[in-house]
Amino acid sequence: MAGNTTASASAPLSVIIIGCGRVAEKHLKAISKLKNLELKAVVDVNPDSAKRLLGSVKGFAGTKFYNDYKTAIDEVKPSIVSVTVPSGLHFQIAKYAMEHGCNLLLEKPMTMSVSEAREIFELSQKTGLKLAMGHIYRYLPIVGLVREDIAAGKYGKVTHGTIYVRWGHGEDYYKSAAWRGTWKSDGGALMNQTIHAIDLLVWLMGSEPEEASAMIAQRVRNIEAEDLGMAVLRLENGALAQIEGTTATVPSKHTAEFSVFCENGQLSMGLDSGKPHLNIFSVKPDGKLKKLNGYYIRRQFKEGGLFSYKCALNPHLGIYKDLSDSIIENKAPIADAYSGFSSVDTLLGIYRSAKEGRPVQLPLTDDFNSVDMTGFFD
Repeated sequence: MAGNTTASASAPLSVIIIGCGRVAEKHLKAISKLKNLELKAVVDVNPDSAKRLLGSVKGFAGTKFYNDYKTAIDEVKPSIVSVTVPSGLHFQIAKYAMEHGCNLLLEKPMTMSVSEAREIFELSQKTGLKLAMGHIYRYLPIVGLVREDIAAGKYGKVTHGTIYVRWGHGEDYYKSAAWRGTWKSDGGALMNQTIHAIDLLVWLMGSEPEEASAMIAQRVRNIEAEDLGMAVLRLENGALAQIEGTTATVPSKHTAEFSVFCENGQLSMGLDSGKPHLNIFSVKPDGKLKKLNGYYIRRQFKEGGLFSYKCALNPHLGIYKDLSDSIIENKAPIADAYSGFSSVDTLLGIYRSAKEGRPVQLPLTDDFNSVDMTGFFD
């Protein structure tokens, strides 16, 4: 079915996964829950990684294995190629897959340079193929409902937003693979751990970034890139977004928090050591806050659909369901190709601001690549 942008609702969509690392298991679990998807093959240069992945989820032990992604795409001709390799390899694989008629599920970040991200976005527009980004937070329950209400003006003007991602990793994490923490293949705490949080904040606030001001630092991790970054974005609607991303915190306590503030309401949600929390308030006429958690929970259960509570346990279930629906119904995925380009442009604008010590206008008008940061901490 490669080469087609639409598909029959009755025939399963064929899938191959390229890259058999830790995130690929989430893909495998999601595919196992969806009857309209069929895993045809996995690809990895390490046969042991492929064997370990296929043995991690029941029902996939006999799946075909390739060590070359081009051969796999050419022979299988899948409807969907899922790319879960190190970030520095995303561009070449995504480009080859789309040039050979495959829809994509692409883990974040889309690419490591602005020009490459723009090329992938434009290729998706030219071919009509669907590209879903691994921006997992868009697929959590309730998030989409709140975004709809913010966009509809239910809470009035958006004033500002904040995120912090304190996702500590020790030296063992960075030493587990030579590409981790490098400017060429991974980036630092902002590019790797924080980019999908930045995507969510901007998406919720309903406006594109037009300026970035940032600083980055190396505090405790022995890597090429930053283990701590802070930035402020000015959005086109005038709102400000504050960002903190770090891997220099305690690895046993991963926390992330998202907050959006409006003139007539506010939202905060996050994870603390795996435990989710959510607080949504509107401002009553007397100035007091009214908690709306129950309202949104009831609304989510009533409307059902894509954002089931199973997506809270594995957001990739929502991504795959959304992508397959997008292919069958010929519509844009929720985290589409533009979201991939925009988040890369914003993140590299943040890096450029840190490098040049000045505010940077967005979108970037010329190319900037993560490797342009090489030597920043020397």
